[in-house]
Amino acid sequence: MGSLFRSEEVCLVQLFLQSSSAYNCVSELGELGLVEFRDLNPNVNAFQRKFVGEVRRCEELEKTFTFLEQEINRSLTPALQGPLPPPYPTPLAPQPLELITIEEESERLARELKEVSQNRDRLRAQLTQLCQYRDVLTRTHSITASEAPPPPALEGHSLFENRQDVHLSFVAGAVHPWKVPSFERLLWRACRGYIIVDFREMEDRLEHPETGEMVQWTVFLISYWGTQIGQKVKKICDCFHTQTFAYPESSAEREEILLGLQGRIEDIKSVLSQTEAYLQQLLVRAVAVLPQWKVRVQKCKAVQMVLNLCSSSVTDKCLIAEAWCPTAKLPELQSALREGGRKSGSAVDSFYNRLATSTPPPTLFPLNSFTTGFQNIVDAYGVANYREVNPAVYTIITFPFLFAVMFGDVGHGLLMTLASLWMVLEEKDPKLRNNSNEIWRMMFGGRYLILLMGLFSIYTGAIYNECFSKSLSTFSSGWHVKPMFDNNVWNSSVLSGTQFLSMDPVVPGVFTSPYPFGIDPVWGLSNNKLTFLNSYKMKMSVIIGVIHMTFGVCLSFFNYVHFRQISSIFFVLIPELIFMLCLFGYLVFMVVFKWIVYTPAQSKIAPSILIHFIDMFLFTENEQNPQLYKGQGIVQKVLVVVAVCSVPVLLLGKPICKYLTFKNRHFHMEEDRRPLVADDSNINTRQGELDEGAAGEEVFDTADVLMHQAIHTIEYCLGCISNTASYLRLWALSLAHAQLSEVLWGMVMRIALKWQGYVGAAMLFVIFAFFAVLTISILLIMEGLSAFLHALRLHWVEFQNKFYSGSGYKLSPFSFSSMINAPPAI
Repeated sequence: MGSLFRSEEVCLVQLFLQSSSAYNCVSELGELGLVEFRDLNPNVNAFQRKFVGEVRRCEELEKTFTFLEQEINRSLTPALQGPLPPPYPTPLAPQPLELITIEEESERLARELKEVSQNRDRLRAQLTQLCQYRDVLTRTHSITASEAPPPPALEGHSLFENRQDVHLSFVAGAVHPWKVPSFERLLWRACRGYIIVDFREMEDRLEHPETGEMVQWTVFLISYWGTQIGQKVKKICDCFHTQTFAYPESSAEREEILLGLQGRIEDIKSVLSQTEAYLQQLLVRAVAVLPQWKVRVQKCKAVQMVLNLCSSSVTDKCLIAEAWCPTAKLPELQSALREGGRKSGSAVDSFYNRLATSTPPPTLFPLNSFTTGFQNIVDAYGVANYREVNPAVYTIITFPFLFAVMFGDVGHGLLMTLASLWMVLEEKDPKLRNNSNEIWRMMFGGRYLILLMGLFSIYTGAIYNECFSKSLSTFSSGWHVKPMFDNNVWNSSVLSGTQFLSMDPVVPGVFTSPYPFGIDPVWGLSNNKLTFLNSYKMKMSVIIGVIHMTFGVCLSFFNYVHFRQISSIFFVLIPELIFMLCLFGYLVFMVVFKWIVYTPAQSKIAPSILIHFIDMFLFTENEQNPQLYKGQGIVQKVLVVVAVCSVPVLLLGKPICKYLTFKNRHFHMEEDRRPLVADDSNINTRQGELDEGAAGEEVFDTADVLMHQAIHTIEYCLGCISNTASYLRLWALSLAHAQLSEVLWGMVMRIALKWQGYVGAAMLFVIFAFFAVLTISILLIMEGLSAFLHALRLHWVEFQNKFYSGSGYKLSPFSFSSMINAPPAI
């Protein structure tokens, strides 16, 4: 938990990798995921680096693998359900000779697949053409079989005058069914009706040679006379990309061609089945080896890209790399370097040196499936600075609690808990973990967060005594009606003349004791329930807000101590606490004091806290509003004066301290330098040059420091007021959720409960389904999302800005597992 409270210690190391073992050393580091490498060649073009040839070689292999995967998805029977399964166990990065073997085998397999696939496609195209030709001859046979000479009436027509050689010609083929209407229309308009066209649909579906889809082709036969019309017909057929065939005029020739076509079709089917069987064998072999190849080549490419970040030594016998590494993992780093040298057979081991650096190291928190969701909430605001206090430790409790304050309902919390509990119990299911839907990935990643939100909602719902807007009578009520009649406060005349009855807790026996847990269910029957809950939840929101913000201010103490900013404790932290507690801490004190001191008998004379708080700033006293305690006016004036006095300290304390520290350090530096230039015969430097250099080294910008502190002071003082008011959203959203739940019950379920008998059972079944859909979609999803966003804002703005800067950056270690298991980009 200590490392989660503050990020792990990270150091900068310099790695000296022997040229012969550099590949294996980096590969071992990638398996462990320890270090984040820095680029030592920022000014070198990516195409001019030392290992760019190996990277391109891996990229070519990846292109080959992409082709193999496309062929598997296109032609494998039965088809795979989803992507290729990852290999288990994960193979190691290949050695150079193994990479050559992978390259040769993959190229050979891709070449064979390409040849077989092309042969298969050609055979399918030929089979489609032959089947189309066969159907052209068989489907149009009935038209040409009844062919007869032209009618006598047409023989004397001017169209056939002096044309003794007129005879019909034919164009036959197949066309896509979508093109038939436009094809027919264009033929009619271009040939002006001097043709006879017949379209027939084929009985069987055939594969489209270009798209691969199964199409029920349409065969056509066009009979025409005249050379010019024939040319037009052929051009139109070419324009529509129709498949045309030779159409013999005599029946005998057609029968002879049909017999030949049938034999060729059978031969092609036989060859096609053998080709398909061989293609499936190749695809099965590809499915078996492709996942292994992909992972190994990915690792090889990643290693080569890391080696491109390194610089060569002067003798070119080793590579020099710089990397960020957790200090606790340095022994593992050395072990990985030794293992890499052992695998390479190198006589000299690679080693590392720790480097001192002024660059702030990256931030690393050890996370698991439980803490990841909470850390993501904090990181969305900003990654913590190195060794800064991590708010995620406290967010684990405070975020679900603030959510539940706004969402409190036993029934709704129970539904949320059951849904998240199912995700937690089934978290190892590959279907759930590998789902590519972005919304599902977000919900599944925050399953533990949702589980705690549901559990806290059940708790706050029990305090509010609300379950689907109805009260639960778990214990006996502390309010009793009988004493009101026994003391003659209520009688028959009161009952007949009053619509609403008021129970007086001052009457003995009416109010015996507070409800054991939460709110008394009797308030669910009262007409002033809303007034009571508004007062209760509003004060509760202010109390929670002040405690939450004060806790955030106190957490800055750990940052100041760790970064040795002791002056900030006295000139920032203490004035901030004084300002917060003297004003809003006192407001919380008055609320709690009034709850404790004033009994039901004194409720009518209880003072107004709001008026007291206003009078506190105006330095006035209201005679009509009695004091909470003796000397309240003096205490309030002292608190306001102390709070106001803390503002100048907060504004000027830190800048003055910084200025004095700078002057003191500058004075000591001048004293140390003075003897070096006291002698006028010094030839290395002159007094004026040294003074100018010293002045240029460090300059205290008073205006910048004062401006920065003034902005912080104004933001904090005004933020204390606005942030306290911002916590009233806890009251507002809790009230809105309760009222919406009550409206939904009254307008839906109450109608179903009015019916009786079998009709009532049927109506209850139907209306309950409608009620369940509205409850899940509106009260759980929409209201839950609204409460989630408001809780997020309270943590980011009101809580974290008191101590958290969030201007760091994450440690992104070189890890094969994160690279291979990374989710696809959306």
